[in-house]
Amino acid sequence: MRLQKMQGCSSARNGTEMKRDTRLLRAGSEPEANFGILNPPVYHASTIAASSLEDRKNRADNRYEEGVFAYGLDGTPTQTAFEKAVACLEGAERSIALPTGLASVTVSLLAFLKPGDHLLMVDTAYGPTRVFCEKFLRHIGIDITYYDPLIGKGISDLLRPTTRVVYAESPGSATFEIQDIPAIVAATRSHDAIVMVDNTWAAGYYFRPLEIGADLSLQAATKYIGGHSDLMLGTIALRSDLYKKVKSTARMFGYHAAPDDCYLALRGLRSMPARLAQHQKSALEIANWLNDQEDVATVLHPALPSCPGHEIWQRDFSGATGLFSIILDSCYSDAAVARMVDGLELFGIGSSWGGVESLILHQNPAASRSAVPWNRPGAVLRLHIGLEDVDDLKSDLEEGLCRLNT
Repeated sequence: MRLQKMQGCSSARNGTEMKRDTRLLRAGSEPEANFGILNPPVYHASTIAASSLEDRKNRADNRYEEGVFAYGLDGTPTQTAFEKAVACLEGAERSIALPTGLASVTVSLLAFLKPGDHLLMVDTAYGPTRVFCEKFLRHIGIDITYYDPLIGKGISDLLRPTTRVVYAESPGSATFEIQDIPAIVAATRSHDAIVMVDNTWAAGYYFRPLEIGADLSLQAATKYIGGHSDLMLGTIALRSDLYKKVKSTARMFGYHAAPDDCYLALRGLRSMPARLAQHQKSALEIANWLNDQEDVATVLHPALPSCPGHEIWQRDFSGATGLFSIILDSCYSDAAVARMVDGLELFGIGSSWGGVESLILHQNPAASRSAVPWNRPGAVLRLHIGLEDVDDLKSDLEEGLCRLNT
């Protein structure tokens, strides 16, 4: 096999531009530096020995440069390979790997907020993000305003001189509202504020916030990047000029992405385009099928017109993944919903998503909304459509819907 040096997201091939999936497949792989081995090896390290006192000083002084390691907390070549691939995925100059998706959120917020600052947080944010805002940020003197995810350019009315971060998540957790990120970015540019986007649903593949002006794109790599429900990892994709500020914050808190998890995530990332294509196809088929079931009041899937912000999804996203919600008819009791869900054979009941297995979870949006209270009747069920045969999944759900009426 002829070995080609594939550092970062190099795209030159005989003077032509490599296709995105090809670049992603090879990003971070450097066989010439690893004895011809295609997959970067797993480096475990705490102490990293220097060759001299001068070398030691140079490593410490330049620890935020790519490929420079002074201590295990700075990362290893395994982490660097993964970060290069994530930067390629997100269209970013740099990326940072962290031990969890929530760590990506907390580090990003703490890097740019201090007591007395103002944060604009989307009302539909991931639950633990909101808990962090209420239980930590408020207690250290940061003012928080939750805003309607569909506010668009109207967010300019909420900006203050002290606003330092505008935080978006598109689509929103549980109810899948699509935000107008370009409008939010445009409104924010006249202020000294950072725009960060939780981009986990689109996996950095179907949506690239940095390309439309956002400053940071965050992901729980636990989900689609890992893809197999067996690792915990987070990522932050960002510009080079913001890298040291965010990375130093992560280092101050002692955050470090485990090399084994980085290795697994890098391997998962290689197959992600193929997996996402199947997740998308199956989820759309099931979402359309559920839309025709009389027990289902609404399907909240960004690719369907019934989902708030659907037109923005059509404009800004290149595809959809396997996660969406349904709202059951309001006539069904909690006991009936439990009969439906508890009896499912192919849908596990559990948090997280993005793996090959299908999942279902009962959601309660009303418990965590304040800017736009959730008052729609009917149980909200979030589904992640895995890679099982779609006919088997339909049959399982059909039997579950029948149990609603027993």
